[in-house]
Amino acid sequence: MIWKLRRKERRMHVPLTRLIGLGFGAFVALSLALVLGLSVMANFKNTFSLLNDKAILITRSMEEQLRNHFKSLSVSVVNLKPYFDNGEMGFETLDETVRTLVHIVAANPALTVVVVSQQDGREFGAYRNPDGTVESFAGDMPKASKDVVQLPKLRPQDGPTWGKLIQNEYGLFANVSVPLVRDGVLYGTLTSAASLDDVARAVANLDEGVDMTTFIIADGDQVVMHSDLEWLQTGQKPAGSLPMRRSRFGDPVLETIGSDNEVVLPEFRQAARQGIKVSMVDVLNNEFIMIRAVIPGYSNQPWIIGQYVRGTSISREVERLSGSAFVGFIALIIAVLVAVWIGRRVARPLRDLARQSARVGTLALEDVEPLPRSRVAELDQVALAFNAMVEGLKAMNTYVPRSLFTKLMRLGAQDAAEAREAELTVLFTDIVGFTAISENMSASETAEKLNNHFAILVEAVEEEGGTVDKFIGDGMLAFWGAPDARLDHAQAAIRAARRIACVLKERNAEARTSGGAEVHMRIGVHTGTAVVGNVGALDRWNYTVVGDTVNTADRLQALGKDYGADKEVVILASANTVEQLPSTERCEAVGTVKLRGKAETLDVWAIDPDGQSESVEASDSVAVKANLPAAE
Repeated sequence: MIWKLRRKERRMHVPLTRLIGLGFGAFVALSLALVLGLSVMANFKNTFSLLNDKAILITRSMEEQLRNHFKSLSVSVVNLKPYFDNGEMGFETLDETVRTLVHIVAANPALTVVVVSQQDGREFGAYRNPDGTVESFAGDMPKASKDVVQLPKLRPQDGPTWGKLIQNEYGLFANVSVPLVRDGVLYGTLTSAASLDDVARAVANLDEGVDMTTFIIADGDQVVMHSDLEWLQTGQKPAGSLPMRRSRFGDPVLETIGSDNEVVLPEFRQAARQGIKVSMVDVLNNEFIMIRAVIPGYSNQPWIIGQYVRGTSISREVERLSGSAFVGFIALIIAVLVAVWIGRRVARPLRDLARQSARVGTLALEDVEPLPRSRVAELDQVALAFNAMVEGLKAMNTYVPRSLFTKLMRLGAQDAAEAREAELTVLFTDIVGFTAISENMSASETAEKLNNHFAILVEAVEEEGGTVDKFIGDGMLAFWGAPDARLDHAQAAIRAARRIACVLKERNAEARTSGGAEVHMRIGVHTGTAVVGNVGALDRWNYTVVGDTVNTADRLQALGKDYGADKEVVILASANTVEQLPSTERCEAVGTVKLRGKAETLDVWAIDPDGQSESVEASDSVAVKANLPAAE
């Protein structure tokens, strides 16, 4: 029975190559020499173009791994330098400074040590233990972090300076230093260091198999990373563990770098223009293709990054040219003979694909109709893949707000999602006493209650053109002003808050009638500068907003516990937001409040959730100087 089903399936799906082959006949000899010549030339050109692209891609991937790993190392000292130069950090505030350095090391997995060294020999800083814990020191550097930094001789005007690679019992470390200057006088050095273990593993992962070897040479002639530490392609074993001088490591391919045995390949001119050298070396009667580039190193000398593969890899590519030329010749002849017939068979499903793709492009996923199956195997695969893609997009759309997705597509996701500073209005919500409300509910009832609540919030935010950032417990974070830039972001946020209040009051009225539980809410709104865009790492990114503006909105929401605790909805906004509202807005001054974690006080206003348009300017409202504690 199974054999019959498989035989029937083979009959249903006719390969496109077989359909094309039916038209091949007496016209094969026509223009054979011309077509074959053109095919061979085009294939040669394309093959070496692809090899050029591959050489560039491989080298740039290795360089990117290095730069991404060490960028945070350089940025850490550059960003900290101004605080030491202006006196906010240093020996004068040693305890607070050391705590800050501990937090910085703990938050950045790439960092191993951050140390401050003064001209008089005093030192303090923070370091990461081999077990991952972070500790501080003041005085002698602990053994776990000793000898991982090299303090260069710096001048007051010098920028970030990389020191020599340092090896100790814990591994190999790169370090970078900046001068600490006050009143034009050099008084110390700020240095951070990071292990090369992670970057060595990342670059080694670019090794695609037994016919490929990746390597990094640093400090002039030290092999610091080699992907074949057990067995070399030439048959030998390395002479020892890394790092080791290239001449002693025992890799005969690396020993040919810069020697007469290395022949530069002229076919890789495109790679050469980008500073990538591709050469052929003959070692022990084996040919190898070496790809390498010199980059400004993360020590006191340039680095060499690269890889080498067996020369047979290019030979195999050349051997494929004959077959590809023959296939190209057949395809050209058949395309002329059966274009009309194939066109009729292909046009209809392609039209359907184009129509449904247009709907996908506008994210009208509910209107997308599944593509029908086809007897042509390739078209059937396209239909299956397209239908699977649509289902995947529908599933993804459950977690990514459609409004945000649409804005990023319209504005260009790469540019619009790049992290930047912008003036935004941030809105924070929270349900009052949700724990008490949900304690008698089952898990499904609690989820349904929250889902219905969040539906109200999301609809209100999207109706006013805002962006829902995330749900935090029973609260929501949303913002206006990005990715779409708009001048009325404060007004839009207040309108959204009132929409929420209006619907919530209607739901509460229904709950009182049916005997259900009412929901009270606190909403905080603040306008200010924040960082908005993609935040994350590797393949896990969030389009989000971070910064003090977000924290202030959250504190304003929390302040609602003390102001209007008996109200169904409390909307508290900062003076920054109120200043951007029309003069007819009805609001009441709550008072000048010192929020937790902020040195400065903040003028807080209560927004009328009913949105009464009485002509009373915010500055003329009756100020209620409430004796409120700092917001939690």
